[in-house]
Amino acid sequence: MLEPLRLAFAFLTRLPVPSGPAQPLQLGAAVAWFPLVGAVLGAVQWLGYASLSRALDPLFLGLVLVTLAAALTGALHLDGLADVFDGLGGGRGDRTRMLEIMRDPRIGAHGACALVLLLAGKILASAELCSHGQWQALWAAPVCSRLAAVLLIRLFPYARVEGLGRAFHDHSRARHVILAVLSSALTLGWIGVPALALLAVALISAALLALWVQRRIGGLTGDAYGAAIELSELSVLFAARWL
Repeated sequence: MLEPLRLAFAFLTRLPVPSGPAQPLQLGAAVAWFPLVGAVLGAVQWLGYASLSRALDPLFLGLVLVTLAAALTGALHLDGLADVFDGLGGGRGDRTRMLEIMRDPRIGAHGACALVLLLAGKILASAELCSHGQWQALWAAPVCSRLAAVLLIRLFPYARVEGLGRAFHDHSRARHVILAVLSSALTLGWIGVPALALLAVALISAALLALWVQRRIGGLTGDAYGAAIELSELSVLFAARWL
């Protein structure tokens, strides 16, 4: 149990966890702990809000919180978002070409635009929530988005023959999804009914992205998982203002 938990934190964050080899079966089991990783990230967001809300203007506080989230995750999911939009936008409908572009470490115009728009949206949405004291959404967004990624890993085919994301897809099981759902319920239950609405928003937005990516390249990739996390987080932050 501890090894999959370690791997979940090692792959989804830049927190100082012990390093070591990753076995495919343990990678599959690690998806059970993705929402718990999200809960830790959400707790850090709450601490940032609680510590700085009286000292900073909401817009600057939103900038600080988004920067903090990017630092804690090593911008891993942001990189996935840029790769997905570069690949699908620049591949001109050629599946092989789209997958090649998604593996290119350089960023193109489509990816850059997607990153700028997403970061601007997250800063503005976070600032709006901070200005109204709706810090619960700052906690909930990382949890909901990681659970959404778990469901995508299990329910959608993988587009590549190999890759790190393939190990998560091939070796995760229904019991890991159940554990992920239970851990999400435990970490979000205190928010009450609004948590269910936020979770629904995250799942819908992630599913729409997954369906679009699958239609273009025949399945998902690790980059698509990261993009789904970012877009579902953004969706939750925006939706929370009306809940």
